[in-house]
Amino acid sequence: MSVAFYLIAALTLAGGLAAVLLKNTVHCALALTVAFAGLALLFLQLDAQFAGFAQILVYIGAVAILVVFAILLTRGSDTPKDGVFSQSWLVGLVIAAGVFAVLGWAVIESVRVLPQETATPAVTVHDIGNALVGRYVLPLEIVALLLTAATIGAVIVAMHEKERSR
Repeated sequence: MSVAFYLIAALTLAGGLAAVLLKNTVHCALALTVAFAGLALLFLQLDAQFAGFAQILVYIGAVAILVVFAILLTRGSDTPKDGVFSQSWLVGLVIAAGVFAVLGWAVIESVRVLPQETATPAVTVHDIGNALVGRYVLPLEIVALLLTAATIGAVIVAMHEKERSR
């Protein structure tokens, strides 16, 4: 494995740990964005361009920004008074270790089941793009409308909460 893989993996793990351990919700959302970016870089390094660019567009471009806006609009960005790290970090660490152990066991067990030689898929990012704007344009537009409605709904809920607090 290359040095770039280890650097990207360290970046992804650091972002994930910071998202779980930090107490300020804005910092957690930004750390989650760093973890998403690390995953996108890992996809791109594995020559999965569509998955990498979808990770950038959907998770970094939409989900992470929506989370940050929701936090800032609903007054969840208050600075913590008693330290940077959460008090329940040990519980989170135990749960994360358990999930990591189960996932590691599943990967190790799946090696025996998978065939040794796999065929390289003949589908390119260009083919996927043509399918999205051709055959699958209606589901793509429905997803766009759903995300737009969710964003508008989050803003309306945040506006009503600010009016009630006055």
